[in-house]
Amino acid sequence: MILAFFILPQWRIRRAIRQVIEIFREYEANRPSTAKTLEQLGLRQERGGLLVLFRRRDYKKLALDILIRAQAIQQIEDGRLYLLEEELWQIRL
Repeated sequence: MILAFFILPQWRIRRAIRQVIEIFREYEANRPSTAKTLEQLGLRQERGGLLVLFRRRDYKKLALDILIRAQAIQQIEDGRLYLLEEELWQIRL
């Protein structure tokens, strides 16, 4: 039970952080001139509904929020995002 409530979600969040970083690298969104929107990165959160109850939780939105709070992902004026590789060392994966 402890595994299911504490360890498994932490593992999924770490995995989602790595996935989000890889998405930014794949789309080469690593400086303001190449910043991308959430839609371009494929990270736009899906709308709710009854079917959401039957799907596995997607931790990528939480991972994105963590990376933004850690300042590893920056947002420019028009809402586009880019990855700061220099700031990734602060995040312990």
